[in-house]
Amino acid sequence: MNSKFTNSLGIAKSEKDTKIVVAMSGGVDSSTVAGLMKKEGYNVIGVTLKLYDDAKTSVKSRQCCAGQDIMDAKKVANQLNIDHKILYYQKKFKKDVIDNFVESYMAGETPIPCVQCNQTVKFRDLYEYSKELGADALITGHYVNSTHNDGISEMYRAKDHERDQSYFLFNTSKDQLNFLRFPLGKFTKKETREIAKKLKLNVADKPDSQDICFVSNGDYASVIKKFKPESFKKGNIKDLNDNILGTHEGIINFTIGQRKGIRIADKKPLYVVKINSNDNEIVVGPKSALGVDKIKLRNLNQLCNNMEDCNSNLFVKVRSTGKLLKAKVKVNGINAEVKLENKEVGISPGQACVFYSKNKIGDKVLGGGWIDSNCL
Repeated sequence: MNSKFTNSLGIAKSEKDTKIVVAMSGGVDSSTVAGLMKKEGYNVIGVTLKLYDDAKTSVKSRQCCAGQDIMDAKKVANQLNIDHKILYYQKKFKKDVIDNFVESYMAGETPIPCVQCNQTVKFRDLYEYSKELGADALITGHYVNSTHNDGISEMYRAKDHERDQSYFLFNTSKDQLNFLRFPLGKFTKKETREIAKKLKLNVADKPDSQDICFVSNGDYASVIKKFKPESFKKGNIKDLNDNILGTHEGIINFTIGQRKGIRIADKKPLYVVKINSNDNEIVVGPKSALGVDKIKLRNLNQLCNNMEDCNSNLFVKVRSTGKLLKAKVKVNGINAEVKLENKEVGISPGQACVFYSKNKIGDKVLGGGWIDSNCL
């Protein structure tokens, strides 16, 4: 075979000789990816992760990785006539994702368990498992674009910015990115569903998952109460001048920028400005007090050689649904300090700050870090 030949995944093999693992969650996105890869002639192995015990989860649940999703993934694999494996990662998921989620909330942060899940059980453990199977690539249904040239891989925002998931993948390592492929990055969600219908997949009209998989109906407090009931301790609610305005039932009930549920009467609306976990205190103030233009980051992950080299063309996202903000960065090992061109409200410790630069291909992901509690 001509060594210069590459298939649609950028791998120098024919499709039939290319073994790939498709992470199949049971939803329309990953199922469509599996269908596309099978149609193109690749040697496809579908792998579904069982991440938590879901005996109490409704069949109609719109969460990911629920029991119904595993059944749906199995049905799609059978329909496509591909091998399908289920990995039981409940203990890994509990340790690396749920425990981290609980501890982060107790520290006064607002965690992103989807990033932790991608970083650990998916792009660490499933990556290693795929390597053990002798796979040439791990394919997922994430809406992200990537390029692969001469052994160098780069990540970009997806075509569909409303669906773009690059924010959740900032912690991907360079080795993982070289091994990963994201076929849906060039499609919109509508186009993905149309492809699923053409492939006659039974999940073509399946609703998208809405909640974090181990959090029913967005009730974070109930999850924390289950694992750490002692975290519900009463404490003071103070204003910016350290005056006590009232009491709360536990800091885990609050996030930065929150307005509802404070239960403090005032002439003007009050927002949660700071959460002092060491003193078990909530600090409230006017919306204007939420503005931040300097952010400290920890545990930085760099997908480029030097982020500071991109300062003239640097943008950041400080929340998954946020817009790109013009910024500059100063890196100090695995920590960094970000200076925003304009103040931004609602920046919360525990969330991610993800770096981008713009070029002719699109918005390139440079990496990112975790917003530290010392930044507010």
